[in-house]
Amino acid sequence: MRTIMTATRPSEFSRPATSVLARLPQHDATQLTRGGNQALIVLDEQIYQLRITRAGKLILTK
Repeated sequence: MRTIMTATRPSEFSRPATSVLARLPQHDATQLTRGGNQALIVLDEQIYQLRITRAGKLILTK
């Protein structure tokens, strides 16, 4: 049996289901940066820098 999905707006193609979002951990960026604008994140011994820009956007760099 095949399931056919339809979307009426292009944004619906890439938006995850609400139930999936509810299961993901959520972190406040200002808490990660302790009120500042930068934090370091470590993954598999690699260090990444998280920055909050003046425009309120997030940038993650290696």
